[in-house]
Amino acid sequence: MSDAETKPTPLAVDAGFVTTRWTHVLAAGRKSSPQADVALEELCRIYWYPLYAYVRRHGHSKEDAEDLTQAFFERFLQKNYLEGLSSERGRFRAFLLAALKHFLANEWDRAGRQKRGAHATHLSLDWRDADTRYQLDLRDDVSPDKLYDRAWAVALLERVVGRLRDECVAEGKAELFAQLKPMLMADKSAISYPQAAATLGISEEAARVTVHRLRRRYRALLREEIAQTLAEPARVEEEMRTLFAAFE
Repeated sequence: MSDAETKPTPLAVDAGFVTTRWTHVLAAGRKSSPQADVALEELCRIYWYPLYAYVRRHGHSKEDAEDLTQAFFERFLQKNYLEGLSSERGRFRAFLLAALKHFLANEWDRAGRQKRGAHATHLSLDWRDADTRYQLDLRDDVSPDKLYDRAWAVALLERVVGRLRDECVAEGKAELFAQLKPMLMADKSAISYPQAAATLGISEEAARVTVHRLRRRYRALLREEIAQTLAEPARVEEEMRTLFAAFE
């Protein structure tokens, strides 16, 4: 990748007037606008699983958790929750969880149990691997809130890795990405550049440069994705620390 391609975008570093997906939604409020609707739906498609995991962790069965999560999104995408929740508005992650808690505590019992397909579906969710993933996530005794943050961080990383993979494929570097993917999140001291050089069939110095550029692009995309969920992109570092503390 060229040096120009590895530089963070203005969205990732600018603390000024940056428009993110979440600021688009907040600016629209309860009014419908194509840009805000697309931004909100995209955020929900990326981060629906942490909500499902949260509901499961509260003791609901697989089927009930699917129903609850789907019903929540039906109402959330109608923007019924964009009023009355002010303190969490800065972070979409916190806002979404607060909205879910409000739904579970105050609205689901009144609404009654709705089965999938019995209501208009505004967001199509892929449940095929959700339960398997949830069982793998329960490797220790974690609270629903911490499991939510952990699942959010994983979804975020998967999104970033997927974007980086797509970029590499578009540049004809799919094999390079496949070989270097394990080094993206590894500690720098744990990276074996001689091994990378042997794997790629290049010199060790060239391997160092290649790994460095890929890791730098990965970090830029990570900051950009986090910024998209914030009303203030200047808080990216703070949000990053909070999210990765969930793995401790």
